[in-house]
Amino acid sequence: MQTLRYPVNSKPPFGLTLLLALQHLLAALGGIIAVPLVIGNVLKLPTPDTIVLVNAALLVSGIVTIIQCRGIGPIGLRLPSVMGTSFTFVAAALAIGFSEHGVAGILGASLVGSLIMVIGSFFMPYVRKLFPPVVTGVVVMMIGLSLIPVAVDWFAGGQKGDANYADPANLAMATFVLVLVVILVQWGKGIFSAAAIVIGMMVGYVVALSFGWISFEAVKNAEIVAIPQPLHFGLAFPISGIIGMSIAYLVTIVESSGNFLALGNATQTEITGKHLRGGVLCDGLGSAFAAIMSTTPFSSFAQNIGVISLTGVASRHVVTVMGVLLVFAGIFPWFGALIVSIPSPVLGGAGLVMFAMIIAAGIQMLDKVERSKRNGLIIAISIGCGLAVTTRPELLNKLPSFFKEVFGSGITVGSVLALVLNLILPEDKE
Repeated sequence: MQTLRYPVNSKPPFGLTLLLALQHLLAALGGIIAVPLVIGNVLKLPTPDTIVLVNAALLVSGIVTIIQCRGIGPIGLRLPSVMGTSFTFVAAALAIGFSEHGVAGILGASLVGSLIMVIGSFFMPYVRKLFPPVVTGVVVMMIGLSLIPVAVDWFAGGQKGDANYADPANLAMATFVLVLVVILVQWGKGIFSAAAIVIGMMVGYVVALSFGWISFEAVKNAEIVAIPQPLHFGLAFPISGIIGMSIAYLVTIVESSGNFLALGNATQTEITGKHLRGGVLCDGLGSAFAAIMSTTPFSSFAQNIGVISLTGVASRHVVTVMGVLLVFAGIFPWFGALIVSIPSPVLGGAGLVMFAMIIAAGIQMLDKVERSKRNGLIIAISIGCGLAVTTRPELLNKLPSFFKEVFGSGITVGSVLALVLNLILPEDKE
């Protein structure tokens, strides 16, 4: 296990803290704004309404991240956990959005559904007992494996089917950034190793700028200041929508628990039931706050666990400052637009190695598990089925929407199978 450069409660110098916080921001920002952009575009919302969703997502992400890191009473994980909008809720949100209830129905159903997480948080000390090392290792591996397709698309420069997808220039740029990050992590000293990701991406950004890959049109068109607009869309409470959102929240409890356990491994912190309770409670209350502030529900971000695993910077103070930067981005949209101008291959070069580090962490955890036929079955079946859904999501296309909602994530499939198999398979006889 690597020695942490900055442990959980450490406070690096201010200048370095700012640089390390920016590193986390670069890893998370695209994911935070992606969900409101998808919902706005698919529902064909007017541009000003989509901007409201995006700005609120940035602002609330920052506030909830700060609370998750610092804690308020029983609320918060008190570890460097980045919070943001979750794709788990997109299917349910779009189904409600296309009904007569529109965005108001999405936000009302989200507000009511968040009670699932709030109530569920109080049972997390019991849930923690269901996660022995063999289950935790599978969950951590599935988090990393599920993120690899995202990194591959960034690496290739877009989405499969795009005209420039896997263009040699994109692959060369991504490879350049990846190699630079590896060199900095392995042989860099001090700040160059700790901030390897942000330095690699900054160098990649400058190279991309020199090639004319970057447009500042979005920055020029962005508002200087955006004032948060609570209840901008109003609230509606469709019963079917509340049921759909509640199912999505149940799935999120499983995914967030897995992320928190992975984060515990990355920060060398033993995750207790109390940790899980505080983290899930913050997640649920944060999602309720998001609904009131006019944006979609939240969960913890796995990609930032990769940043910690790769750099050894586990300081929650750093991620708290990152939360402040997110609030800044929500109030000043031009700042977010500048970050979003980073080309996908630049993100992909860093993202591939970050997410692969999560897989490596899962392998290291499983390496400590007793080698037995029973544990081998749990690992093999859980990861195999989780990867099946991750690589071939169309497997679920002909099943009822309930199954697609619950089992649409490889993390959920792998986690649930590992939990169930660990409970039902008998211990190997001596």
